[in-house]
Amino acid sequence: MRGISRTSLTEVTRRLDENVLASAGTAQSGVALGGELFQVVGLLTEEHSLRRWLADQANPSEAKTGLIGHLLESKVSPSAVLVASDVVSAKWSSARDLVDALERMAVYTTIASLQSAAALDGLEDELFRFERIVAAQPRLRDALTRDGVSREHKLSLLEDLLSGKVDSATLTLVGQAVTRPRGRTLEQALDNYGRIVAERAMRYVAVVRSAVALSEDRQSRLEAALSRAYGRDIHLNIEVVPEIVGGLSIQVGDEVIDGTIAGRIAEAQRRLAG
Repeated sequence: MRGISRTSLTEVTRRLDENVLASAGTAQSGVALGGELFQVVGLLTEEHSLRRWLADQANPSEAKTGLIGHLLESKVSPSAVLVASDVVSAKWSSARDLVDALERMAVYTTIASLQSAAALDGLEDELFRFERIVAAQPRLRDALTRDGVSREHKLSLLEDLLSGKVDSATLTLVGQAVTRPRGRTLEQALDNYGRIVAERAMRYVAVVRSAVALSEDRQSRLEAALSRAYGRDIHLNIEVVPEIVGGLSIQVGDEVIDGTIAGRIAEAQRRLAG
């Protein structure tokens, strides 16, 4: 987000922290509230005219909050109505930014109970591992993304696969990535949630691909080096890919550092071909 949308996102996040999350109860209540906000995301994703009207800066904030309150009051909790009303009353550069912001509030609420670095690390790792499992198992991916399969059936499949094995917040986010991808692939949706979690923890995520498993000492040194380079804590998601032969490929956001042998060979071949 840029410009006015970025400013609005900062403000609605601050008010979420101060007015809602500061008084949040159990982890389960945070996950439940996050689920309600994801329902609102689903509503605005499906209702194009409503989304555009709520994002139109020419429409009064009072009318927007009145409408969203009327639509939601009997369907979700007062806390969910409060958060949704705060988001729609802010100024956004586009309808997409409005829904993106509401989705972020849903993620922040879902993970609200995970305050420690270790807990957030665990959530990021669970999302990343599930993303890798999906990428490696086409039949599972097809079952989770196939058109015509009901939302309830997909969520039931996820319950069978993950219940009791991952944090409840992870299960909620994976369920949303599967059933409400908002035009993204499943992998893109999972990656997006992982980045939001990392940003919430004021860290970047580095996806590291190596031909062999990295020792704990090497992981620590790489994490420290990247943290110094980017001026922020770095969380490593490590993927072992024997095909790269040797070296490391590191991706932080849109920046890719390819130091693999396979990458060097490919680059040499491109130069020879040119």
